[in-house]
Formats: sequence, structure tokens, C-alpha cells
Amino acid sequence: MCSEIMANITLSVPEEVHKEMKHFSEIKWSQVARKAIIEKIETLRLAENLAKKSKLTKEDIEEFSKKITASATKRFLA
Repeated sequence: MCSEIMANITLSVPEEVHKEMKHFSEIKWSQVARKAIIEKIETLRLAENLAKKSKLTKEDIEEFSKKITASATKRFLA
């Protein structure tokens, strides 16, 4: 098994969210956050690669990225 070195980050959430997280204490919230961050990076890389091959404007790319992120968020939270 290959061990992976990981960096630590601090994440701030509203108190109400924190209460809900505590309510669902069986969930590994660091894994949820890690997955969301990785998915966001993948979305940004996809948008960046599309931008290199496209004649779309920066604004078009940003709107496209927002739509992908919203779709991924809905799927992730479902």
C-alpha cells in the first residue's frame, strides 16, 4: 500500500451547518470536503482545457463552469 502525504487545511462553516454536521456524526466530513475540492479542481481543469481549444470568451467559460459546478453540487448532495 502506498502512503500519500496530505496537507491539512482549516475550514470555517456557519454554526448551523456545524450543528447539522454534529447531528450526522457518523459521516466523515473531511472526506466529503476532500471529494468536493477534488471535483471542483476537475471542473476547473476541464473548463481550462476547453478554453484552450475554444473561441469562447472568458465570461462564457466562467458561466459554463458555474453550470457544471451547480450540476455536480446537486448530484453530490442528492
